[in-house]
Amino acid sequence: MTCIKCGSDNVSVQVINEQQLVNKHHGLIWWIFIGFWWVPIKWLFLTVPALIFAIFGRKKQRIKNTQKSIAVCQNCGNKWDV
Repeated sequence: MTCIKCGSDNVSVQVINEQQLVNKHHGLIWWIFIGFWWVPIKWLFLTVPALIFAIFGRKKQRIKNTQKSIAVCQNCGNKWDV
């Protein structure tokens, strides 16, 4: 493999793991059939337990891992996606 910028053959390829925090949300079907009436009733009648659960409850987040390869020229420092 040769560098695009300087034409050198001294290139190393590295695999990089990128992590991204993704929030889970309810879908459209849930909001049409359940959410439009459940959320207002929950906050009107169950305010204190809902606040306690919102503060101390389980978080609706997950980590999304993606791997990509990047080539790095050892002479000029140029990097590009493979």
